[in-house]
Amino acid sequence: MASVFRSEEMCLSQLFLQVEAAYCCVAELGELGLVQFKDLNVDVNSFQRKFVNEVRRCESMERILRFLEDEIKNEIEVQWLEKSPPTPLPREMITLETVLEKLEGELQEANQNHQALKKSFLELTELKYLLKKTQDFFETETNLPDDFFTEDTSGLLELRAMPAYMAGKLGFTAGVINRERMASFERLLWRVCRGNIYLKFSEMDTVLEDPVTKEEMKKNMFIIFYQGEQLRQKIRKICEGFRATIYPCPEPAAERKEMLAGINTRLEDIVTVITQTESHRQSLLQEAAANWHSWVVKVQKMKAIYHILNMCNIDVTQQCIIAEIWFPVADTGRIKKALEQGMELSGSSMAPILTAVQSKTAPPTFNRTNKFTAGFQNIVDAYGVGNYREINPAPYTIITFPFLFAVMFGDCGHGTVMLLAALWMVRNERRFLAQKTDNEIWNTFFQGRYLILLMGIFSIYTGFIYNDCFSKAFNIFGSSWSVRPMFRNGTWNMETMETNPLLQLNPAIPGVYSGNPYPFGIDPIWNLASNKLTFLNSYKMKMSVILGIVQMTFGVILSLFNHIYFRKMLNILLQFIPEMIFMLCLFGYLVFMIIFKWCYYDVHVSQKAPSILIHFINMFMFNYNDPSNAPLYKHQQEVQSFFVVMALISVPWMLLIKPFILRANHRKSQLQASMIQEHTAEDIEGDNLNPPRRADVHRAQEDYEEEFNFGDIFVHQAIHTIEYCLGCISNTASYLRLWALSLAHAGETVRSALDHGDEHRPSPARLGRTRRGLYHFCCVCCPDSSHPADHGGALCFPACPAAALGGVPEQVLCRGWIQVFSILL
Repeated sequence: MASVFRSEEMCLSQLFLQVEAAYCCVAELGELGLVQFKDLNVDVNSFQRKFVNEVRRCESMERILRFLEDEIKNEIEVQWLEKSPPTPLPREMITLETVLEKLEGELQEANQNHQALKKSFLELTELKYLLKKTQDFFETETNLPDDFFTEDTSGLLELRAMPAYMAGKLGFTAGVINRERMASFERLLWRVCRGNIYLKFSEMDTVLEDPVTKEEMKKNMFIIFYQGEQLRQKIRKICEGFRATIYPCPEPAAERKEMLAGINTRLEDIVTVITQTESHRQSLLQEAAANWHSWVVKVQKMKAIYHILNMCNIDVTQQCIIAEIWFPVADTGRIKKALEQGMELSGSSMAPILTAVQSKTAPPTFNRTNKFTAGFQNIVDAYGVGNYREINPAPYTIITFPFLFAVMFGDCGHGTVMLLAALWMVRNERRFLAQKTDNEIWNTFFQGRYLILLMGIFSIYTGFIYNDCFSKAFNIFGSSWSVRPMFRNGTWNMETMETNPLLQLNPAIPGVYSGNPYPFGIDPIWNLASNKLTFLNSYKMKMSVILGIVQMTFGVILSLFNHIYFRKMLNILLQFIPEMIFMLCLFGYLVFMIIFKWCYYDVHVSQKAPSILIHFINMFMFNYNDPSNAPLYKHQQEVQSFFVVMALISVPWMLLIKPFILRANHRKSQLQASMIQEHTAEDIEGDNLNPPRRADVHRAQEDYEEEFNFGDIFVHQAIHTIEYCLGCISNTASYLRLWALSLAHAGETVRSALDHGDEHRPSPARLGRTRRGLYHFCCVCCPDSSHPADHGGALCFPACPAAALGGVPEQVLCRGWIQVFSILL
């Protein structure tokens, strides 16, 4: 049970393993997940270590697996395993490597063949449509009317007097080009050839597919008539520059028809081959998808084992591997059992040797978790991991974090929705864990399912305290207020109700307030009060301050247990005590004033209630001559002056005394070390001290020669003091976000309810409601990223705080059609 509230006790041991058994033993320890290996080869380059070749082979297999993943993920769903596969033996590495290399080679060959066939299919398809269009063009050309050619065109090629089929004088080039390049291609041809060409083009109706990128392509077919060899060379160079594909196109119609028939036959053959190639490729991908996840886990485990073995030392005989490991003392039996299983699995006859060693190195911090506490431990670790054997705040966070969230949320209706969602995830967690989805948003919510569960439970609890369910109040026990006495004593009559739009109840009149507060939560009559928000602001603001100061004080008290455990009496006297004095004299006193005012001032004397804010400000200014703000109690001036002086004294108490005491202790240790050194020198000269004894003395001297820097210690203490003093102030203000976000949630819920009544609102308004909903979700679920106005730094106590809570509640009652407000006390 102690390990829940404090990190595990760790042990450093030296592990001696036979070379043949080292792999299996490390694999068993890795499956256990309770061991941290020390790197004994820090000074050795990673490329000069013993098992670097094995690590490279694993990286090569990871590269192949990434290649397979890229091929699989867009076509076939990878099969995830429910259980992690066992760690493969070293001899299985060769088999797995062979399988992966063979699969990679076959898949690459299939991809190359498929790409080549697709390229041939694309070229034949383009040529097929080009021949058809060329045939249509030549047939159209022979049937042109006499006035088809204008003066411009007749001056170019003299086509009017020269039929297109006269190949002896006119040449032509036919090809295909991307549609987006056609305009630039046409302009450049015109300028370079100076208009001495005749260009005819047509759009290709069929959408083609790029064999490499598999993207859709839209192309145009063109045919260019020219005269002369120079123009032919220029046209070909321009086509190459625009990446246009030129195809041979015979001029006689019979040859074109014969070529078209051959192309159709070749296309049919290529389609058959492509189908067979895709079928073969799919079978390879199916095989890879069925085993891909298992292969990835096996390769990762092998790589991790060899990486760990690279951190170990090998003795001079090359027969033994030496490692240093940290592990929890409570799991020593499990560690030894795992080593024995590794020895049996490897077939070694030499049992591993585990011996404890002493070290001055700070042990690692290990906090044992389960599926319930893991989420809360991650929240704590996100802010920082504690030192070894310090108190673990995660168990307390299990309650405080969801409770403070509920203080902000405070709606039993929405809390019920959260609770049901969390229960659904908890109930089906085995099915969701087996799916192993990579959706980050879903994984974030699922990993925090128990956190959401507690947040929902506490939100329901605080929702009943606020008497708030979807911004509606419950009237379970009946209100404690009544309007009948106001009519009985003549204070109200029909004329009063007709002439006054706002009426107020006087709780001092007998019978108006029954004297018994609402049994649980806030009286439901507050839903009718016009000053409901004023009352709730006062209530939640003061409650937030009290909760924040109590939690901060609890954190300081926890540090006391750390000091006691580590036997640091100096920290108790010079750190804990002044911290508590500073906290309690200032902010503890603020809590006292809030509670005192709640309890002392009732409805009969509430008009004389002073302002806590003014009192708190005057406390630091030593200003007690303000006639408008009466003291809360007798001798308040003396008490507050004493508290301020004690808080001021605690600051140099924390800052100055500890560094000088540490320096004095260090000087004393240096003096003792020099005396030991003198006595040792005398013993060496007189008694001829043996080498082992000299080594012991040398280690003792090193203990006294620990590095001590007074400047660093003083600066560290100054930073700690400033951080603590300013942190007390800033954190107290930050806790006001509990009130601010609670107010934002309540206001957003009311606004959404009002907006919902307008069924015919235009779509921009609906988008506005959606934006407000997203903002509200971010404010409540992620308070650190909310609007700056919601932060404690931008909030302060009102100049005229509301009257005291408790005693007689500020609750009013009247008919629903009359606006009412409470008496301003």
